Amino acid sequence: MAARPEREAGDRAGSEETADLFRAVGRMVKAARERAGMSQKELGERVGYSEEQISSIERGRRTPQPGFLIAVDELLACGGLLAAVTDDVERAKERRRVRHPEWFRDYARLEAEAVELHDYSSLAIPGLLQTEAHAQVVFRTRQPLLDEETVDQRVAARLERQKLFERWPPPFTTFAIEESVLRRPLGGWDVHYEQLETLLRFGRLRSVELQVLPMEREEHPSLGGPFIMLTPKDRPQVAYLEVQHISRLITDPTEVRILAARYGSLRAQALTPRQSLDLIEKMLGDR
Repeated sequence: MAARPEREAGDRAGSEETADLFRAVGRMVKAARERAGMSQKELGERVGYSEEQISSIERGRRTPQPGFLIAVDELLACGGLLAAVTDDVERAKERRRVRHPEWFRDYARLEAEAVELHDYSSLAIPGLLQTEAHAQVVFRTRQPLLDEETVDQRVAARLERQKLFERWPPPFTTFAIEESVLRRPLGGWDVHYEQLETLLRFGRLRSVELQVLPMEREEHPSLGGPFIMLTPKDRPQVAYLEVQHISRLITDPTEVRILAARYGSLRAQALTPRQSLDLIEKMLGDR
């Protein structure tokens, strides 16, 4: 216990050093942009970022991703100066990263070792499938407001969870998503378009089955809200509930069995995976 204050002081010092690095990199990006006579909006359009995101990076309030730095280095003819700091940025991100809020950490540990995961989403795109831009909107617009550093940390932690799909063998994952979720253009159409394309990409993975529950269904087996069924390696299946940032990990076999049966009913009433991907493609084409 006596070592905790020292560790916390070290964490604060590391966080301040990281913030200083990101501010310095942001000033480098701004100087290169202004030398090229380019506005923040113009730079953003060239590298796939919004004007607000460019502004946040230049002020050191948003984590500069290595791919962004390399793209800007080439676009603005920086001679490798920005590309040269990408390793330092990656190390700083790792030192600073708060992987998950405390109430989510027990579930996150189980998710990382899951052999099966089944997610019913009735209000939002599943966190595992969100793009960076979509996740930014989710965390930036929540109330009460989060500070910029916390937003970046939460987004980075959410994207880090997607490494679950890169494991071999990958876990078998299914997603049952309400159609209404897919029709809400959170963050505007550009952000939503990218999110729908990303859902298609995940839905085409061999280890993933994505199904949409049509709004036209006259019956529904789970109006009580979203939930996740998860099977850790060599351990019994568990369930996870989260509402208004209050979470509950369910291990009672009877409760888990009830939710598993409910999830089966949801999938039975949903479109098939192929029909679901066709619907998402149609949404993209209708715009």
